[in-house]
Amino acid sequence: MPADCIFCKIATGEIKSEMVDRDEKVFVIKDIHPQAPVHLLVIPFEHIASVAEIMKGKADLIGRMTLMANKAAADAGIAGKGYRLTINCGGEGGQTVGHLHMHVLGGRQMRGGMG
Repeated sequence: MPADCIFCKIATGEIKSEMVDRDEKVFVIKDIHPQAPVHLLVIPFEHIASVAEIMKGKADLIGRMTLMANKAAADAGIAGKGYRLTINCGGEGGQTVGHLHMHVLGGRQMRGGMG
């Protein structure tokens, strides 16, 4: 775990955050700079820098994150109307924290998507 990783510090409780859900592999928090009425982050406890570092032995983690994101969307009341799941990768891909995480966005009409 890198000493400066904010998500690792949240995972260990060193930094407090509003935890929405968790299991043994991933946790869900509210984004502190929401881009939609509902903006949650699904984060693995294990430090993985980005989705580009997911290898064969870790591929099931993305599935687990997706299942947790779907549950979080349902719990937040946005599953029925729709929501967006996003994983940014690298600086040009919009990733601002060097720890794999998935955004769950909803509660309004999403724009600018790829279809």
